[in-house]
Amino acid sequence: MIRSSIVSWVLYVSRILLIILFTYAAVSKLVDFQQFGVQLGQSPLLTAFADYLVLAVPLSEIAIVVLLLIKPWRLFGYYASFSILLMFTTYIVLTLNFSDYVPCSCGGVLEDLGWSEHIIFNLAFVLLATFGVLYLEKSFGNLKKLKDGV
Repeated sequence: MIRSSIVSWVLYVSRILLIILFTYAAVSKLVDFQQFGVQLGQSPLLTAFADYLVLAVPLSEIAIVVLLLIKPWRLFGYYASFSILLMFTTYIVLTLNFSDYVPCSCGGVLEDLGWSEHIIFNLAFVLLATFGVLYLEKSFGNLKKLKDGV
């Protein structure tokens, strides 16, 4: 019983932290939309896609928040969180290793982080999303077994 309530609490906190992260990220990009577009255009890996990504990234972040807020869609929200955070982290690692110029389109507090700290920050959130995916997948699996009479 105690283990279950601790897991529920960790799941709740992870969801709230992901919601705060993606809300903050989307709002900061939309508030400084032109600057975000310029930074994407300067990215050596994303220049060709900058016109699409400038709107797709913040809209994706907002969509993830919505998915995490609505209980039947929460698992999809965790999967989307995991995916986009892993993509952002991979992008940072690739850019750091294969580019001479590394623009940062992060805003506020994240802008003050070094690249190593930024990778650690992202990986911590990847772990939060992974916890949500694993726990909810397990829960859905148990529900399916009950429903199927197994």
